[in-house]
Amino acid sequence: MTTTYAVLSEGLEKRFGTVHALRGLDLAVAEGTVCGLLGPNGAGKTTAVRLLTTLLRPDAGSARVAGHDLVREAAAVRRRIGVTGQYASVDGDLTGRQNLRLFARLHRVRDAAARTDALLDRFGLTDAADRPAATLSGGMRRRLDLAASLVRRPDVLFLDEPTTGLDPASRNRIWDAVRALKADGTTVLLTTQYLEEADRLADDIALVDRGRVAHTGSPAELKALVGAYAEAVVADRDALARAAAVLDRVTGAAPALDHERRTVGAVSTDPTLTLPRLVRELDAAGVPLVDASLRPPTLDDVFLRLTDGNGSDDGNGNGNGNGNGSNDGRELAA
Repeated sequence: MTTTYAVLSEGLEKRFGTVHALRGLDLAVAEGTVCGLLGPNGAGKTTAVRLLTTLLRPDAGSARVAGHDLVREAAAVRRRIGVTGQYASVDGDLTGRQNLRLFARLHRVRDAAARTDALLDRFGLTDAADRPAATLSGGMRRRLDLAASLVRRPDVLFLDEPTTGLDPASRNRIWDAVRALKADGTTVLLTTQYLEEADRLADDIALVDRGRVAHTGSPAELKALVGAYAEAVVADRDALARAAAVLDRVTGAAPALDHERRTVGAVSTDPTLTLPRLVRELDAAGVPLVDASLRPPTLDDVFLRLTDGNGSDDGNGNGNGNGNGSNDGRELAA
C-alpha cells in the first residue's frame, strides 16, 4: 500500500544571520495522522512550522504540503492549511461569534453563520459566544483560536504548542478536538511542551535536534530505542554512592541521585536487564535496599537519551542561552 504524505520535506535549511536554525530537515507526515514534532529548546521546531506554513522562505531544500510545492505554490498551500500558533489570533474586542464569522468571510466560506454555530457547539463555546473574546478564560480563548483555524476545513492543521498554560480540563478538551480532527481525516502536525500530550495524541513523532530530524517513529518504537528505567531506594543515604556504582555498571548510563528521597535511577542501555538481576547486584554490593523497580521507558526517557537536552538558539530568541540543560524532560521549551 502506497503512503500519501500530507507534509514531505527534504533538506530544508534556514539561517538567521550566523545562526543555522535548520540544517537539512527531512520530514514525512502521512495523510490523516497526527505527527508530534518534539525537541529541546532551540532545536528548530518553531522555525520548521513557520517554513511549512509559508511564513518563512527556506534557504535550501524543498517541501510539499497538501500536495503543493512550498515555494512555487505558496498561495495554494495557504488555502489548504490551518494554523494555531502559540499566541491567540482572535480579536479581543469582538465576540467569539463575530470572530468566527469574520474568519469565515475572509475565507469565503459558504453559509458562514451555520459554520460558525457548528464550531461554537463543537468547542463548547455556545454559551459564551456573544461575550468579547478578551473576557474569556485562557482555555476558552485557545479553543476559540483553534475553532478559527478550522473555519474552512483545512487538509493540514499546524498546532504550535496549543495547550501551553492551560488547566487539565481545558487541555483535555483540546486533546478531544485533535482526536476528532484525525477521525475526520485531517492531518495534524503538533509541536508541544508536554511529552504526555505527544504520547497520547501522536501516531508518529519526529524528534528534532540541532536543526535536523534525529529520530522518527511511533511513541512505542521510540521507547523501544531506550531501555527500561531502573531505580533503587536505599535505607541509608551513605549507601547512595554504592547503589549509583551498581546502576552505572548494570545500566550503562550515568545514574541520577536524589538525596532527599534516597533514590538512584538510570535509563538502562541493556535491554536484557531484569529486576531480579538488579536486586541481586545491589545485594551483592551490600546496598541496604528498601525498594527497587524497573519500569518501561517514557517519552521523557526517550527525549533525555536521544537528544542532548540543551539545544541552541534557533535565531528567534528561543535558545536557552545557558547550556545548562535546565529542562528535566517533563516539559520541552519551544
